[in-house]
Amino acid sequence: MEMSPTALPKRFYKTASYSKADDGWHLELDGRTPVTIAKAKLAVPTEALAKALAEEWANQTDVIDLPNMTLTRLANVAIDRTPTTRDALASEVQKYAETDLVCFLAEGPTELRARQEGHFAPLRDWAAREFGVSLAVTEGVIAVPQAEDSLVSAKNYAMSQNDFALTGIGMALGLYSSAILSMAVCEGELQAMDAYDVSRIDEMWQIEQWGEDDEAMAKVAATRREVAKLGQWFEALRDVSVS
Repeated sequence: MEMSPTALPKRFYKTASYSKADDGWHLELDGRTPVTIAKAKLAVPTEALAKALAEEWANQTDVIDLPNMTLTRLANVAIDRTPTTRDALASEVQKYAETDLVCFLAEGPTELRARQEGHFAPLRDWAAREFGVSLAVTEGVIAVPQAEDSLVSAKNYAMSQNDFALTGIGMALGLYSSAILSMAVCEGELQAMDAYDVSRIDEMWQIEQWGEDDEAMAKVAATRREVAKLGQWFEALRDVSVS
């Protein structure tokens, strides 16, 4: 019987560990460092991230479920792709800042608007204070022009990150629809899951009024699993104290 082209590869190693090397921390499978798709060694900048990768590989059973190995996917992107796409990724951060989620307030009801501003305003103030990203607010769904210097500051922030952090920011943009939320999670200003809850304030309001949709909630559950992995990614990048 021929194997399906979509079949998951069988686990080929007994142990997953990590070690210190000249170029960072290496994931090791049976004592050997695996390589990325582009044949680069899978080396990461912190011990905490190497440990998390080793745990991800150790948790595979009979097969290697690469589509659900989020940390490994991010590491491959950070090593193979991000170094040559940094400007494009930083431009995406600027683009999201132009229509950032935390700048859109509901015209009503009052309770929803107050809930939004209770979370959005401190984040806008933080981004303006810490990174010069000062964004204007609008009501409804029509975007307002943002100051060019603030948009440039958003891009400069992204460009200041290393390849691994910038890779995480790229993933965060898709999960949160917000440059500010992505920056806040990268900096540890917000936990990844808290940022996701902030990004869903309007959606949660609708659920409170009309109830949950099973299909939609299944998608939310899948997204929350990715958000948890993203949080682990950023936490591991910030943790340089693990011995």
